[in-house]
Parts: sequence; structure tokens; C-alpha cells
Amino acid sequence: MPLFHFGNCLALACGPVLLTYKYSGLAEYNAFWKCVQSAAFYLFVQFVKMLTIATCFPPVDESSAFVVKTEFLKNTVDILDLVGLHFVITRLLGKTDLKYLVAALGWTSAELIVTKFLPLWVGARGIEFDWKYIQMSLDSNIALIHHLSVAMLIWLRTRNDLNKSYIPLINVLLLLCCYRPLILEVFMHALGFGPWIHLLTKFLFTASVGLTTLQLYLSLPNNN
Repeated sequence: MPLFHFGNCLALACGPVLLTYKYSGLAEYNAFWKCVQSAAFYLFVQFVKMLTIATCFPPVDESSAFVVKTEFLKNTVDILDLVGLHFVITRLLGKTDLKYLVAALGWTSAELIVTKFLPLWVGARGIEFDWKYIQMSLDSNIALIHHLSVAMLIWLRTRNDLNKSYIPLINVLLLLCCYRPLILEVFMHALGFGPWIHLLTKFLFTASVGLTTLQLYLSLPNNN
């Protein structure tokens, strides 16, 4: 039973990533190693972020109350993710039109392995069933939508054929993606959200950004 629960959680977390890779056409372009390069750069960016937080921010007592200012500064460091994705899209992946997809899948896969796999391996194989591991797997699916949206926004911003009037909107969406954890955390503390409502709110927030990003993508001349 524990292994069955772990297998279900792992399939729920990894399945959408594998299906996206298979049915998006990346498998036909042999883009696997490009995804690996993107994942490796994700690890480098996270290392730089940890060094930045450890150097610039004092340690915070986990038992202390939620402090908006401290969380705002920590979320500001997430701008390095935007910089890293921009570098991957513009420097590492060549001139393919699917490079935003390669970058997003590499980023998502690395995050899944680093932040989700070990907790699932240790916790989901436990004797007692716990919904938090299902929530963790569903959160990985939301992370896939999030990284696809961010990568596409960065890719759109580099396009010469994009209507320049959309640039401010893209900047706002990127900032919203960057400060998404802080925005959701504030709402959770203010309204007393439970874990399921918090997960639903995160999905709605991410889906809204994703749909707006899709509309921007469809506005490109080649897609009209």
C-alpha cells in the first residue's frame, strides 16, 4: 500500500511533464539534452539564490510571525529565476521556436526532482495515508503551468514581431509571477485559507496568468 501511494503521487507529479514533452513535438526534435541543460542551469540559479539570501538576509526564526517586508525581499531574489530563464532561452537553446517550451520543461523537471521527489519518497511511502503528498503532486502540475507561462512571457519579450504596446503588460505579468508566493501568502494569512483552498487559489492565479500569456502568444502575426 505505501508503494502504491508513492507510485500514484509520483505519476501525478511527473505524468504531465512527460506527456507535455511527448506530445508537444519536443521528442521529435531530440530536445532531451537541451532540457537537461536547462535543468542544470536551474540548479546553478538556485545555488546563486541561496548564496544571495544567506549573504544579504539575516536568519529568520521559523516560529516568528509572517513578516511581509522580509518575504518581499526574499521574493525579490526570485528575479534571478527570470534572469536565468532569459539566459537559457536566448543563449543556450539556439533559434528554435520551441525553446521556451524546452526551458520550461527543464526548469520544471529540475524543480520537481529537487523539491518534490525526496519528500514523496520519504513521506508517501509511510504507513499512514496523508493528503499533503497528493497536494504536493498537484502543486507540481501548477508549477508546470507557471514555468511555461514565465518562459513564454520572456520569449515573447524577445520577439521583434510582438506589438510593443504589450511590453508593459508582459512586465507586469512577470512581476506577478515573481511575487506570486508573497501575494498568495498574504491572502492565506489574511483570510485563513486551508491547504486545499490555498492550492485552488494558486491554480486560479497561475491559470489566469497562463491564459493571458496564451492570448499574447496568439497575437503574434504568424498565429493570426
